[in-house]
Parts: sequence; C-alpha cells; structure tokens
Amino acid sequence: MNILLSCAGRRNYLVNYFKAALHGSGKVIATDMQINAPALVDADVAVQVSAVYHPGYIDQVIKICKEYDIRLLISLNDLELPVIAAQKHRLEEIGVKVLVSDVGVIDICFDKWKTTRFLQEIGLVTPKTFVDIDRALTAIDKGELKFPLVIKPRWGSASIGIEFPESKEELMLAYKLLSLRLHKTILAAASKSDADRAILIQEKISGQEYGMDVLNDFSGEFVKAFPKKKLAMRAGETDKSVSVENKALYNIGKTLGKELKHIGNLDCDIFETSDGYYVLELNPRFGGGYPFTYVAGADFASVFVEWAKGNNDVDSFLQFRIGEAYSKYDQLMRVPNI
Repeated sequence: MNILLSCAGRRNYLVNYFKAALHGSGKVIATDMQINAPALVDADVAVQVSAVYHPGYIDQVIKICKEYDIRLLISLNDLELPVIAAQKHRLEEIGVKVLVSDVGVIDICFDKWKTTRFLQEIGLVTPKTFVDIDRALTAIDKGELKFPLVIKPRWGSASIGIEFPESKEELMLAYKLLSLRLHKTILAAASKSDADRAILIQEKISGQEYGMDVLNDFSGEFVKAFPKKKLAMRAGETDKSVSVENKALYNIGKTLGKELKHIGNLDCDIFETSDGYYVLELNPRFGGGYPFTYVAGADFASVFVEWAKGNNDVDSFLQFRIGEAYSKYDQLMRVPNI
C-alpha cells in the first residue's frame, strides 16, 4: 500500500508517521516543487513537480499515482487543496483514495470570509469581520469595532500579510500596503476571484489560545476532537502546547465535524475569553500543531492507513493522553545540492 504526500515541504514528521504506520507494507512517496525540500529526504521516493497552479499539475499527480500504484493521497498545502478537490474524481477513477474534502468544504475554509459566515450559521462565535474597508471604518466610528484590529488576506496561508493596526492611520496604511503587495505573493491567484474584497478587517481577540484537531472519517462523519492549549507560538505555528480535556472545546469540535463534514483532519484555532470561546480558523488538512496531537496518543496516520484497508477498528490509535506538554525544536538535515 503506497501513500502519496503532496506538497510535502518541511513536513518530515508526517512522512515518518506514515512510514511507521505502514510497518513496511508500502512506501511513502513525497512530492514538492523543490527537489531539495526537507520532507523529500525522509520519503521512500521523492518526486519533483510543477507549481500547483501549473496547467499540467494534476496530470503530473495522476501520472505519479499510476507509476507508484498510490492507494492514498494526502495533500499538505492550503493552495493545493482547491486544485486537488476540483479534480478528485479523476484520481478516484484510477483507484486512489483522496484524503481531501469536497470543493464546497475547501471553499468555506480557504475563503476566510466564508469561514466567518459559516461559523455564524452553525451557532459558533467568531470575531467581528468585515470585507469592505468603508464598512469597517463606519463600524469604528460607531464604536462597534475597536482597536487593535487584524487585517489579513481573505484567502490566506501561513500567516502571510497579517498586520495588527492600532489606529485608523495604521489601518489605512496597512490596508493599502497589503493591497499593493498581495498580487506579488503566492496568494495572488487565489485572490483574483474577488480582488476588490480580498482583505479582511477583523477584531483582535485576546485570551488563551487553543488548537484542535477534529477527526472525521472518509465519509465526513465526526469521530473525535483533540484540543490542546497553546503555550507559545512561533512564525504563525504552535511552538509549545499541552493536551487538555475540555468539554466545551470538544463540543465545538463535534459541531464543526458534524456541520462541515470535512474528510480526515480539520485543524482549527480557538480563543477562550471572559465572554466565551471564539473560533478563528479552519484548515481542512494537517496543521503545524498536529505533532502535539500525535505525541499525545492520537495517531491519525495509522487511522488513515487502517481505514484505507477497510478496517474501522481504530480506537487503539486514538488514546489521547491529557497533560502531555511538548515543545518544537530545529534541526539540520543534508539535502541535495541543487
């Protein structure tokens, strides 16, 4: 049973989690547009591909799946998810199980404005959000929106372009600068669909931040949720965290899983304040905080491998231990000199 991890980048840990889950019964093939991407070093097979927006990208992925007899494909990149989701049927026709949610789910999560409206529709609390700068300014004048604020790309990834203005002057300068810079980033293509409303203005929530992995099965049915208290952040990702038992957070995860009906893992960010819990981000993929879930006993890699084999008895892989605190650290690895 061979597995393809696409857009593997720096996710060495995921490569190794899946290699361990296979127990030698298959290979982990990893792709990236850079052949010297760190994760490719640990893969059984490394393949260089074009950028995800290249017109021949999906054909390349299909060719790889055929060549290496791929049974399970897992995308690890925000920008690739809509591309794979739109062509998922072509991969399934050749016998590949694609661990990517349907187009509608990806659209809700990737478009942060739609995320906000979806959360409101299902009864969850999320920060006040505007996609029109004039309406945001009016709300500020009326006292309905207060500084500090957050501005960020509507179609965002990896904390690109996020600013925290503390006055009207800062807001207008940051908004103008992000408007100019956005077309130069990797988010340019995604932002073209509504270029005049491609930036969000959002109230900044302060409080204890949590990350949570919400596990759904291959049919989009809720299985379990795994909350973690974030102890430190670095470059937009969780740097230190501890696994927790929290009924309110678990119920939020259950609501998300049942209402969104994503496939596989959903990485989400939640703030606890004196007013309650605010849901901020939904990412239907493995997030940077998943290693903390894994080391606390929730082995999604083994779960996905077993499900792909037709085995639904996976409780032994989801024994989440409470109070497990971990911290990330950096290391070097030799890569091809290209």
